[in-house]
Amino acid sequence: MLSCYDVAKYFLAQVDEDAGDLISNLKLQKLVYYAQGFHLALYDEPLFPEPIEAWTHGPVVPALYYYYKEYGVGAIPYPKDVDFSIYDERTKSLLDEVYSVFGQFSAWKLRKMTQEEEPWRLAAQTSSQISHQSMKEYFKTQLNCEEAV
Repeated sequence: MLSCYDVAKYFLAQVDEDAGDLISNLKLQKLVYYAQGFHLALYDEPLFPEPIEAWTHGPVVPALYYYYKEYGVGAIPYPKDVDFSIYDERTKSLLDEVYSVFGQFSAWKLRKMTQEEEPWRLAAQTSSQISHQSMKEYFKTQLNCEEAV
């Protein structure tokens, strides 16, 4: 199993700085959340073990947030220690798809999107942790929507 840091590094390694791309901590949190959600929906198992919590600005992996906190609202640089051999083809495909679909949006757009989704709304009302079960149920409905199009 990967860690949240592995998933984050994969996304950070996709950034094309020459094209003006950047990933802030806020945006990274949402990409990692979407990766976890779709992985749960597709494969019925978590992509990484670290918990996701419902914070004011949407879903957050606290360990990951504190790891990249020093960058504030600025861009997180390209990771120097990313090892692409740890990602199998199924995982690469999923992460590439998540980045392709959601990486185009700004951090604030992703924040708004995640706050309108059931897993965050449920956890924000009841407890701070977003359950794997609520993510799996919600993201299964998103898969069905995409297949119907």
